[in-house]
Amino acid sequence: MSAFLKGVRVLDLTNVLAGPFCCHQLAHLGADVIKVEVPGSGDLARQLGADAELNARHMGVSFLAQNPGKRSITINMKSAAGKAVFLKMVASAEVVVENFRPGVMDRLGVGYEVLKQARPGLVYCAISGFGQDGPARDLPAYDQIIQGLSGVMSITGDAETAPYRVGYPIADTIGGMTAAFAIAAALARKDKSESTFLDVSMLEATLATMGWVVSNYLVAGKEPAPLGNENFTASPSGTFATAGGLLNIAANKQEQFEAVCRVVGRPELAQDPRFARRQGRLDNRAALKAALEAALAEGTAEEWEEALNAAGVPAGRVLTVPEALASPQVRDRGMIGDFKDVPGVGRGLRLLRTGFKVDGKAPEVDAPPPRLGQDTESLLRELGYSTSEISRLAQGKAI
Repeated sequence: MSAFLKGVRVLDLTNVLAGPFCCHQLAHLGADVIKVEVPGSGDLARQLGADAELNARHMGVSFLAQNPGKRSITINMKSAAGKAVFLKMVASAEVVVENFRPGVMDRLGVGYEVLKQARPGLVYCAISGFGQDGPARDLPAYDQIIQGLSGVMSITGDAETAPYRVGYPIADTIGGMTAAFAIAAALARKDKSESTFLDVSMLEATLATMGWVVSNYLVAGKEPAPLGNENFTASPSGTFATAGGLLNIAANKQEQFEAVCRVVGRPELAQDPRFARRQGRLDNRAALKAALEAALAEGTAEEWEEALNAAGVPAGRVLTVPEALASPQVRDRGMIGDFKDVPGVGRGLRLLRTGFKVDGKAPEVDAPPPRLGQDTESLLRELGYSTSEISRLAQGKAI
């Protein structure tokens, strides 16, 4: 039901997160995603993660998270014979995705101009920190660098702690999601005879998601500031202490604010001149928060969550990751896929799928993450190589 990209072959030359996350989305939509990896080491993420034993096996948790459903072939792109194999693979593919620094593919002799001759109509997606041009194009970039240069860190935390890094690789993830969206759009184009070069900048992709705070500066001249757990658009909207646990409340509408006041037993706050109007609540945010937290101290976050939601006020506890995964809302919607006895891992795996359903079903893949080079021989046979030719390629260290 969700195999919208069935029949589309994607060559995934990417490493670590942005590119693999992009191709992770495409694999769950039915694409035949083939990881083209360096012999002996492969994707750096194979050596990353919280399980040192898996890292040593080149099946690190960071790799496992983004690569189920893919096949793996190892090709030495610095070898003439290896490049010939790669070009033959490109001729069989619709999409090539890479996240090297700009110019690396050209120096290897397999840049866009070469590949589009091998496969007319190719969709070529280059993901990089800063894009393919501009004064920073050649600089190295990881997620933390982009978080800092995009302004994300400057508005994360509060006045005492900012700038603060977001707690997961948000720029990498946004870059990968942007690339997947661009690739899907390119595959839907009417004229598929012309090749397409997609230039995805992690810096720009991250900035694009900051629309509200960026526009407050571009349009209204308001420079964004770190507000911690407070919502800059409304009050009371943020995180509040209770008798047991933290609670997020988002009373963004007038009627929601009035409902909060009733539920916590402080209806008079809705008539207080400091809080009666939206702008007044923003101007007197600290005083309003103090008054509400005094009332919220009479119950737990779980109790207030139930009461406020029943009154039409968006509210939710602040959960840990294990608590979030165990919640019925996440647990029962098919967000987590199960793989039994995964080769190279030696046990079963539970991994995240995508964040949507198609016709009531969560997209899934039918194979676990691949061992390094596990599909090299079978893929070469698909391309027409004989046993003796494969043997010669291996002896020559082209694969």
